[in-house]
Amino acid sequence: MTTTAGTSARGQLRSGTGAVSRAQQRARMPADVSLILIGACFVLPLLWLVFASLDASAGHETRLPGRVSLENFAAIMTQGLLFQPLWNSMVLSAGTAAVNLVAAVLAAYPLSRYQSRFNKPFMYTILFGTCLPITAIMVPVYGLFVQLQLLDSMPATIFFMATTTLPMAIWMTKNFMDAVPVSLEEAAWVDGASGLTALRTIVLPLMRQGLGVVFIFVFIQAWGNFFVPFVLLLSEARQPAAVSIFSFFGQHGAVAYGQLAAFSILYSVPVLALYVIVARGAGSSFALSGAVKG
Repeated sequence: MTTTAGTSARGQLRSGTGAVSRAQQRARMPADVSLILIGACFVLPLLWLVFASLDASAGHETRLPGRVSLENFAAIMTQGLLFQPLWNSMVLSAGTAAVNLVAAVLAAYPLSRYQSRFNKPFMYTILFGTCLPITAIMVPVYGLFVQLQLLDSMPATIFFMATTTLPMAIWMTKNFMDAVPVSLEEAAWVDGASGLTALRTIVLPLMRQGLGVVFIFVFIQAWGNFFVPFVLLLSEARQPAAVSIFSFFGQHGAVAYGQLAAFSILYSVPVLALYVIVARGAGSSFALSGAVKG
């Protein structure tokens, strides 16, 4: 009798679990369909890039290449069309990220370590600075560059681009720095270390992953920036790849789709490589942070 009742209860439990599982699956169906549609919106342009780069007669439509060919890659791999613009983009983006990172660390350190009634208004002012569109200030900036004779200057453009992403970089760096315990710096101060020494030897090694995130953020912003280099860098020898990509758009609506796709793929490689490098270094950063906290 007891065995029969137990078997019946287990059967009801399984039946109820199956019903709940099917109900959950039906409830998740709209979300799954939405995610698939969103994923397709990202995958289809990537498929077009791959297919068009391997098709010598590629057009604007997404199609399998009739004959796989590397002619598009061979056509763009020249000094003036690919290598020089990529090098300019690397110098511009890396220089912007480096200047930005140094300034963000020096600005975030007092905001993180010293309490003041002006900290919160200053942080909100920084956050407001991220909302200003770059196009709203380019006319006076262009006039300033003309007066100071800084047009077509790579260093001047790097410093200006660093200022455009500095507010968000300070905000992000300050949040990462808050996670580092102040007690570690206090121990270094007791041993006779100065504030800058403690920052360099204690704080920065423990927030390497955060600094990597800030560097990637600034690098990508500068790598894909078209408007600022287009306005401030006039000669083709100094223009980055984001500007030189216009060379694939000819007159009367003619576009070299295959070469454009091949250039876009090679244009994305440095950013992807940077992601891989920083992702590999994230594990050691976690290990160091855990060891110090332990």
